[in-house]
Amino acid sequence: MDMLTQLNIAIRYIEDNIHDEDELANVSKVTNYSAYHFNRLFYYIADMPISEYIRKRKLSLAATELQNSKIKVIDLTVKYGYDSADSFTKAFIKQHGITPTKARQNGVNLKIFPPITFQIKILGVQEMNWRIEEKEAFDIFGIERVFNRDDMEIIGEFWSECHQNGIYEKLFEDAGEGDKIVNGACTINALCGHVATTDDETFPYMLFALKTEKSKTTGYKCTTVPKATWAVFRENDCDHSECKIPGLFQRAYTEWLPSSGYDKTSGPDMEIYGDNFEEVWIPVIKRK
Repeated sequence: MDMLTQLNIAIRYIEDNIHDEDELANVSKVTNYSAYHFNRLFYYIADMPISEYIRKRKLSLAATELQNSKIKVIDLTVKYGYDSADSFTKAFIKQHGITPTKARQNGVNLKIFPPITFQIKILGVQEMNWRIEEKEAFDIFGIERVFNRDDMEIIGEFWSECHQNGIYEKLFEDAGEGDKIVNGACTINALCGHVATTDDETFPYMLFALKTEKSKTTGYKCTTVPKATWAVFRENDCDHSECKIPGLFQRAYTEWLPSSGYDKTSGPDMEIYGDNFEEVWIPVIKRK
């Protein structure tokens, strides 16, 4: 199955199991993706974490029930998986702007969020600068932090912290000649990426450099990036004052992958920052 078909199957699965917390936690099982990669695909294509989408759907259905039945708020709390009526009410107000009790009134405005449908989009003639790279395994070292799977938006804080305390600059110094990626495909200042998955709830993010004989790796995490086929997307003429990486990821997932003949496969997504360019590296496999 192609990526969009799998995502649409997942959406139907969510609708069929919207009241079952255990099933919702395992939505990725109806796709060919791990929980980590499914959540990442969903985030870039839907522009929100899967947890936020499920929350919006639950609160939309709850609002419809309040309008069309006499169900009690406490029963809705249990039905949609909230720990207490207070937490349900706070979430309801955040989405709809009114309390569940007021939502019963005629003429109130409610923010109903319908199920998503994933489709290929034709977005005009903006070109994409991409290539396919075949790479043998290579060793990297750096600073790693583990994030919750819905924390994609706060990774920038990790970058800022590493700059403020000088860790980023020290890593660059300790890389020695580690600023040349394997086989001389490009020259970089630093690499960072998701180098492995831990479990369904978390993922490690690593600020890293290529390990060579001249690298000083004491005190850093060392790991190996496995052999892979990579789809590489580049933005040129970058001064890094405004990071292009999120936009590259989003275009790769929403525009290139659905119609490329390739599927996302297991392995790290990587970001590369050069003197005047930024790149996204995504491990892929030729679609059968």
